[in-house]
This record gives sequence, structure tokens and C-alpha cells, in this order.
Amino acid sequence: MTSFCLFTTAIGSCALVWQDERIVAAQLPERDEDAARRRLGRRFPDSVEAEPPAFVRQAIDDVVALLAGEQRDLAHLPIDLSATPEFNRRVYAVALSIPPGETLTYGEVAARIGEPGAARAVGVALGQNPIPIIVPCHRVLAAGGKTGGFSADGGVETKLRILTIEKARTSAEPSLFGDLPLQARQR
Repeated sequence: MTSFCLFTTAIGSCALVWQDERIVAAQLPERDEDAARRRLGRRFPDSVEAEPPAFVRQAIDDVVALLAGEQRDLAHLPIDLSATPEFNRRVYAVALSIPPGETLTYGEVAARIGEPGAARAVGVALGQNPIPIIVPCHRVLAAGGKTGGFSADGGVETKLRILTIEKARTSAEPSLFGDLPLQARQR
């Protein structure tokens, strides 16, 4: 049986989905809880809303702390990526190794998995990440510190908000304005 629960963070209501003793999905905030439940219903039509067991409660506490600005590494959380293609699992393993406050580019991730020409495929894999925030796809940027995409509700603005909370560096070069919040380019 697949279960889920919603919980409140500094960026809105998020959700975790679990089966047996593993987290199988996470959902970043939607505009409201009803929208979050509808999206979860489409992704996991047979799931039920439930009280979180201890391992999910610990994951919630860690996610809430991270999104409140604490430097929390979520790589220790029990996740299940067995239904994910092998290429994606390799990409997610690299993403899991990126500590809070740090970033890599799509090209750097591709090089680390031994496929240096696969930056675009890395972006596609990250866009399919079933467990965002725990598998920190938001920490992977396009070349030159550009944001690249982000498939969560709010898109790139949500990605930048999370990176700002984490006080992430988008470049190895020191910056005069490094403590200012990251912002999306005005359209």
C-alpha cells in the first residue's frame, strides 16, 4: 500500500509518499493543499493519506529544517528509486552527493557519471526526479550559473527560493553580492 502525508514548510505545504519502509516520492508545494492532493491523486491514484511512521516523520523534520535554513543533508533518508531508469539513478546518486549550499552544472553531473556529452539528458533525468528536495535536483544548474529548468510548481522561482534558503553558491568565484537572494530574470 502507498501512503502520503502533507506537511508545512517555509515554502508551503509539501508531501511525502511512502511504501513499506521507503520514501518513493516527494512533492514540493502547490498553490494550496487541495491542489497538492489532486496532483498526488494523479501521480498515485491508489495512495491513501495517513499518519507518517517514524522514518517519514524523521524525513519531514529534516525537510522542514532544511527549508528553514538549517544545513541538513538528506542523503541518509530511506528512498526507493527501483522503478527509475538506471541512467536516472546514476544522475540522482550524484545529486545526492551535492551538499547543501553547493551546486554543480548539468555538464559536471554528466562528467561524474562518465558521460561528459550528456548534459541535456541529465537535465531530462532531473526533470523526472520523483523525490525532489531529498534528491536535490535544485542544486544542479546550467552552465555559467544559469538556473536551467525546474518542474515544481513555481518553476525556476521555486528553485531559486530553495537555493537562497540554502545560501547556495552558484559559482566557485567569490561574489560581491553573494549574500543577496537569487532572483529569476524579469521577463
